[in-house]
Amino acid sequence: MTIEHPSCEWKDYELIDSGDFSKLERFGQYVMIRPEPKALWHKSMTDSQWRSLAQTEFKPGAGFGKAGKEDSGSWTMLGKMQEQWVIAYPSIGFKLRLGLTSFKHVGVFPEQAPNWEFISENVRELSASLNYAPKVLNLFAYTGAASLAARKAGAQVTHLDSVKQVVTWARGNMELSGTDNIRWVIEDALKFARREARRGNLYNGIILDPPAYGHGPDGEKWKLDECLFELLQQCAAILAPKDSFMVLNLYSNGYSAVLADTLVRSAFGTDFKSLDYGELVLKDRFGKQLPLSVFSRLRR
Repeated sequence: MTIEHPSCEWKDYELIDSGDFSKLERFGQYVMIRPEPKALWHKSMTDSQWRSLAQTEFKPGAGFGKAGKEDSGSWTMLGKMQEQWVIAYPSIGFKLRLGLTSFKHVGVFPEQAPNWEFISENVRELSASLNYAPKVLNLFAYTGAASLAARKAGAQVTHLDSVKQVVTWARGNMELSGTDNIRWVIEDALKFARREARRGNLYNGIILDPPAYGHGPDGEKWKLDECLFELLQQCAAILAPKDSFMVLNLYSNGYSAVLADTLVRSAFGTDFKSLDYGELVLKDRFGKQLPLSVFSRLRR
């Protein structure tokens, strides 16, 4: 099991401090305070120091985080900032437009940077060895950082999310990053994977970052505990038997890296070159490590 965090060379993101169920983060030129239920320790800086650095703070609504859901809240402005701004991820070469949403998110999950690097590296290796551009499927693809990592490395990318607004956001990030030809799909992930399996379509890469709860565009219900294993089985059927990779990321509270590893081994079997699992963490200026998700990464 490995513990991974974004490289310190990435200058457009920093976890400054964490504690007392909150985190103080910098995205580009702006600093913000957001709730963080996993920050069980005390802050290293004072409340006044936090507020002197931050331009905005997210205040959750009643019931925030209960039953695995996030109720909407609001942002309190502590200084001047733009409603939207852009950050870059130079090591791969893409850009992301960020903005303040009513669910505390800003358009990127920075702890995912090691997964982006894994995706980019594997697509480049496959592009060099195959006589065609690798096909990559990104499920629950959100605003598209992983899709851009694959596309920038030379993949044919299918980007799927059930929410039209975030697919539009991802398309804007593609244009901002100076690339094109990503295939956009607004659909339920499990329904899409089942259909691809029936059709016999294969992919050289599959990326999954499923939420705890969700809804498809036609009202399909997604509950992680009930649907994840079947989805992994369907993905095993559409992942090419060789020259391929899979990334599973789980950020739901209570899910362990060992659980992710066991799920993937059960769904994909033993015919693989490598299978790694671990945790993705953010480290603040004071050395405190904040675990935010677990992963399993397979290569065939």
